[in-house]
Amino acid sequence: MNFIYKRIVFKISGEVIKGINKSKINDDVIHDIIRDIKFILNKGVEVSIVIGGGNLFRGVSLLKLGINRVTCDYIGMLSTVINGLFLKDLFNKCNVPVYLMSAIATHNMCNEYNLEKALHLLSKSVVVIFCGGLGQPFFTTDSVACLRAIETNSDIILKGTKVDGVYSNDPNNSKNSVFFHQLSYQDVLKNEFKIMDLTAFILARDYKIPICIFNINHKNALFRILRGEHEGTIIKDID
Repeated sequence: MNFIYKRIVFKISGEVIKGINKSKINDDVIHDIIRDIKFILNKGVEVSIVIGGGNLFRGVSLLKLGINRVTCDYIGMLSTVINGLFLKDLFNKCNVPVYLMSAIATHNMCNEYNLEKALHLLSKSVVVIFCGGLGQPFFTTDSVACLRAIETNSDIILKGTKVDGVYSNDPNNSKNSVFFHQLSYQDVLKNEFKIMDLTAFILARDYKIPICIFNINHKNALFRILRGEHEGTIIKDID
């Protein structure tokens, strides 16, 4: 099995880890992800993960409660640390080498973010999980994924979601919705497709890092993307 991407940043939404505090974790999806990552590691692909925290707290909901925006963002960062610890332990139980790094100080819970260390671990086929956001408010985990991809010189950003990719409009509300297999950065900006926040997207565009938006529930989707097959929507420079 030949893969065209050798180093990836995998952005996993916190929604994949549902009900973590109610013992209703989406086991099948998570274990499928870990199984697939274990396979591609053995094929020489280097994997880092940026985990979201929306399953625990969402900034929009907190803002509606009157919580200060900066406080909301710090709560979100801590939520990603919780999810990172959870994900790390699952990788360990599946005998997949993993290392958790946080951009905010967490003392004994996980290791401090260090780019040189991350690059060394990636070269040794260790999955590196980035949590804690960027350590500063006003940045989403999408921005973290793009920045980490730039720093680690990754080949592609994979954003696992609950939808198949990018549509012209909401397919649930429109029979005429068109699905896009491929888009340019300019197409996304021109049509104002909400694939990730603008800061994150501009970073990916300026550094010419492709983004693939795909349904994380599709079996073997990761393999198809890495082989360059049609899966989800690929956003990149189009000559």
